[in-house]
Amino acid sequence: MIRTQYFVKGQVQGVGFRPFVYRLAWENGLSGFVKNDASGVEIEVEGDEENIALFEKQLHLQLPPLARINSIEKTNIKLLHDKSFIILQSSQALQTSKTALISPDIATCQECLDEIKNSGKYQDYFATNCTNCGPRYSIVLTVPYDRKQTSMRKFIMCASCQEEYTNPLKRRYHAQPISCHECGPKLSSTILEAAGHIKDGKIVAIKGIGGFHIVCDATNDEAVLHLRKHKNRPTKPLAIMCKNKEQIESFATLNEKEKALLTSKEAPIVILKKSYNPHIKISNFLAPHIDRIGCFLPYTPLHHLLFEHLQMPLVATSANLASEPIITNKEEILKKLPFVEFILDYDREILNGVDDSLVQVVFGKMQTLRLARGYAPKVIKLPFKSEKKILAVGANAKNSLAFVIEDNIILSPHIGDLDSLEAFDFFTRTIETFQRFYDFEPDIIVHDKHPSYMSTLWAKKQNTPLQEVGHHLAHIYACKAEFGLQGDYLGFSFDGTGYGDDKVNGEAREGALGYATLWGGEVFVGDTRKYTFKPIKLLGGEKAIKEPRRVALSMLFDTYTLEEVLALDLACVKEFTDAQIKILHQSYAKNLNAPLSSSVGRMFDAVASFASLLQTQSYEGEAGLICEQNYNPQISEAFHYTIKNGVIAIEFDFFDEDIVSYFMNTLVKIVIDIAKKEKREVIISGGVFQNKTLLELLACKLEKEKITYFHQQTTPINDGGIALGQAYYCCLKTRLLV
Repeated sequence: MIRTQYFVKGQVQGVGFRPFVYRLAWENGLSGFVKNDASGVEIEVEGDEENIALFEKQLHLQLPPLARINSIEKTNIKLLHDKSFIILQSSQALQTSKTALISPDIATCQECLDEIKNSGKYQDYFATNCTNCGPRYSIVLTVPYDRKQTSMRKFIMCASCQEEYTNPLKRRYHAQPISCHECGPKLSSTILEAAGHIKDGKIVAIKGIGGFHIVCDATNDEAVLHLRKHKNRPTKPLAIMCKNKEQIESFATLNEKEKALLTSKEAPIVILKKSYNPHIKISNFLAPHIDRIGCFLPYTPLHHLLFEHLQMPLVATSANLASEPIITNKEEILKKLPFVEFILDYDREILNGVDDSLVQVVFGKMQTLRLARGYAPKVIKLPFKSEKKILAVGANAKNSLAFVIEDNIILSPHIGDLDSLEAFDFFTRTIETFQRFYDFEPDIIVHDKHPSYMSTLWAKKQNTPLQEVGHHLAHIYACKAEFGLQGDYLGFSFDGTGYGDDKVNGEAREGALGYATLWGGEVFVGDTRKYTFKPIKLLGGEKAIKEPRRVALSMLFDTYTLEEVLALDLACVKEFTDAQIKILHQSYAKNLNAPLSSSVGRMFDAVASFASLLQTQSYEGEAGLICEQNYNPQISEAFHYTIKNGVIAIEFDFFDEDIVSYFMNTLVKIVIDIAKKEKREVIISGGVFQNKTLLELLACKLEKEKITYFHQQTTPINDGGIALGQAYYCCLKTRLLV
């Protein structure tokens, strides 16, 4: 007989881990106990050595669907001669700090769906859940994850739910959101009434797990245009929720990986390629001008019950105003979205707002574009234990946060662009949420070098030691963090615009690059930028980001005289009057509001303009998306380019009708040529690599050349990954100093 104590860390609270341990102990004839504490789960088992060995093996091999073990500390202790195995109430006595991980919100499992559709206590109940599914992060106040510390605390369980909740052999044992028609949250109106309004072409707000969706009939052009008008969203794609996978396949092509993601427990929005079926009608205004469409499946019982009354797909876009976070309560809908004609609400409070995750499949692998519901909070296991508690505050766009606690980097759900007071308030509230979860006070705050980022300004107001990390280097370190990489790699960081320091290969290059160049096309060897693209002047500063024609005109000014430009037969020239072009040329010549940028993203903008695809864009990345679908795979040629003093200069043919294909081929050739020259493993990161066509071309070529490469899959490759990169950079640097 022996007694063994285990301290288990990982995703082990609120995921059915304790009843799982109870069943294993019971099956192996062991006595002892299991309980949650502030750092994870404590287990003590007593019995025959062989049975304990089998118990330990099963602990790893038979985990519940949502559980994940990161580490186990094991100690043999004194026998207590217990008579049975029990589940004890949560305790915080053993740890001075909270480190238990919060589970993301998970789509309704098949067992719960079956109960909703069959007769019984859960039939047609919109908030049915169990330990394998349902809300987690969105309803929790702090850890340990117990009902009294969630927004379910006000709902007193009925006798039937209480019996399920307290029976370790039931699927709902300690499922904190457990409830039913009798004792749980109630809807503000009927689902049938909401469905009727949608059929009538009205705009409806429906409460989800982490916030409200704005919903309308995705086959009704008038309803879709009405929604676009009031949300001031002229062309940005709208995601659609479909009744089932078969409905999606009627207007989009799906491979096996995409099918698996759509039907996974995380249920993200998956970007798919449209197919054109003349017999299937969906609005042409859902994703105008592009051949992609974002689709997802119902992930709450409420969604599933709604589709019992509807046959058409639904627009299901986040309820918010531009640059503001998702709305989580009815009052804000009424205040900010007065065009909404009907609201379907319920009385379980959303404590932590969380948007829908957004992914796509590139070269057979998942690529994360927005890390949120289902995937976040996301835990990256460090290959070492950090001596410091670190808070990384991310970028200004697509902001997220990263918290380093011991051997974990915990990445928050997507927060969004910090361009409004509401978004910045959401940013600070999310910091407070995670501080409350983990009694977290940072020893170091890491921020971007950009002095005007709201995240940077916030960091500098805190009475905490600071570390700054360059934006594009943080992209590289985000990829290193996901794969646990250390040491020097060849890193390609292609992005929009970010703050740099005008050094190439460690030396100032003001003669070649100009002063205060905005980065966005950088190649690092280790932590040193060794190559960069020839900068372009952004005529009008921020205006140039929204008007690709300005970037194209600037590139023409680099090549031709003013008189020659005025005579050119190009769309970007015809967009302006002669007087406007002369004023913009003055701005170019005298460097008036014309910052330099090495951004590959801005080059994509210019290429879209030269190809007459887009002259102004209504949302970030629109030019890249349109270029993506206009690539011709039959063209293998590329533009000539040179590298001098670390500066890469592409010799564009502005008049070539295949400029898009030539440009993408040139970028691939540049990466391959530099990789062969540097003879290092390659890291690929930055928002430009959201371009599926470009990344697939590059991945195919790298594999053909047998060059080892890494690009992010489960963490955002865009600015949503900046906080992760900042945190990992700081972890590695502080570790070297210890």
